[in-house]
Amino acid sequence: MKYISMFFIMFIALSCKDQPNQISKKNTNQKNQQFALVIHGGAGYIKDLPQDIEKVYREKLNEALETGYAVLERGGSATEAVRQTIKVMENSPLFNAGKGCVLNSLGKPELDASIMDGKTLNAGAVAGVSHIKNPIDAAVLVKDSTRHVLLSGKGAEEFCQSKGMKLVPESYFITEKRLRQLKQIQKKEHQTAKNHLSYIFNGIKKYGTVGCVALDKAGNIAAGTSTGGLMNKQFGRIGDSPIIGAGTYADNQTCGISCTGTGEYFIRTAASYSVSDLMKFKKMTLVKAQKQVIDRIEQLGGDGGMIGLDKNANIAWYFNTQGMFRAYKKSNGEKKIEMYH
Repeated sequence: MKYISMFFIMFIALSCKDQPNQISKKNTNQKNQQFALVIHGGAGYIKDLPQDIEKVYREKLNEALETGYAVLERGGSATEAVRQTIKVMENSPLFNAGKGCVLNSLGKPELDASIMDGKTLNAGAVAGVSHIKNPIDAAVLVKDSTRHVLLSGKGAEEFCQSKGMKLVPESYFITEKRLRQLKQIQKKEHQTAKNHLSYIFNGIKKYGTVGCVALDKAGNIAAGTSTGGLMNKQFGRIGDSPIIGAGTYADNQTCGISCTGTGEYFIRTAASYSVSDLMKFKKMTLVKAQKQVIDRIEQLGGDGGMIGLDKNANIAWYFNTQGMFRAYKKSNGEKKIEMYH
């Protein structure tokens, strides 16, 4: 009996001794977890921009990138990093999201946005809103405060208002430059339908949707996308940006994706989900999966691009246009801001 008691005491002691080491190892792994953030500001026919215009875009892309990266660096969640990053671009008239967005055929703004949490697969989105200053905030609110994924139009706005979000007048989004662009497009009736899908801004023909994908220190991925849609679009039209699996998708097991381009084609191909699917079941790398999806979209007659980030902090983008505003920053020190092919 004496020996049994001594053995039991030694067992307890050894167990207690090992426990701190196990916790320490776990904390070390969390501490060493890579984190990263990648963004886009739209794809299109972007080539040889004047130096002053290129400088302005680079500065705004850098501001958005550093804003989201700072959230990750201080231990914030991937979803919060995505939200804060996209808000910077929504607040800038340089992009087709939030202030300065393109206008529909009636000369009014209709904005879409979505966000997805790769850990839980929970997602939120809004579509066709005209009075929400930052649609990405509304998407987060839908994700966190409802059992739904997508709310649209007046219903989305009334819901956000009921949760304390202040609405803004349509005039907040409308700029003189956008009004001129709309009138120019509407006068050119001889143009093909495809020519109406993008817009000219500072001499750049592009799809100005913005997006962000982040991987945080806890190993969670999130993705988000925000847009004003297509210039001179049929009022009530909704593109891929607020549709989970089309313009936005995130899954911790595979990747996070945000898209930009002719949205109808990204919807038809379930573009963002297809990348995740190819990685999961075909064991493709992120960039190979992106290429296969964009090539399929091109075969169908669409164009655009996408950014992505996988669970190992590998970053990739792929597009079939002349350029795409894009940038990334990783915890290992890598950073890039690019525009052209």
